[in-house]
Amino acid sequence: MKIKDRITGLKRIKAADLRPHPQNWRIHTQAQREALQGLLCEVGYADALIARQLPDKSYQLLDGHLRAETTPHTRVPVLVVDLDDAEAAKLLASLDSLASMAGSDPAQLDALLAGLKTDSAALSAMWEGMTSKVAEAIAPAEFKEIDETLETAYCCPKCGYRWSGSPGGAGDSDGDA
Repeated sequence: MKIKDRITGLKRIKAADLRPHPQNWRIHTQAQREALQGLLCEVGYADALIARQLPDKSYQLLDGHLRAETTPHTRVPVLVVDLDDAEAAKLLASLDSLASMAGSDPAQLDALLAGLKTDSAALSAMWEGMTSKVAEAIAPAEFKEIDETLETAYCCPKCGYRWSGSPGGAGDSDGDA
């Protein structure tokens, strides 16, 4: 697999001068804004925004919209990429989605969070929410495993959907719909 390096440089650009991508689909909650503000106050910038330069020499954001909104008067680190409209749209649609596909290791998360201290109530609330979301995603030990290779007795001739039970559905004792 050949992978192209599309990064043309790293620049410091005033965040207010970065134009939001008109197709940015992410919506940021107040809780997220406050958690980001807390992190920026306690840690600062440790990751670059991503933007592309347009023909009019302005820069269009592809990643980092909330960071730019949060610190409009700050010169922020920006990775400048050379992407056309279609490639920019692919990146915009994919970055957050790829990150959200990652799984979680609850023990590793607990160990990480156990040592963290913050003065930010928003960061603290975010971290507490992270542990509860991971806990919800894990089936309890007593959860009965289901054999997913069950044979099906019926098949819809129109769509091909397969199921077991009576052909007419729940409560159908004679098979009529």
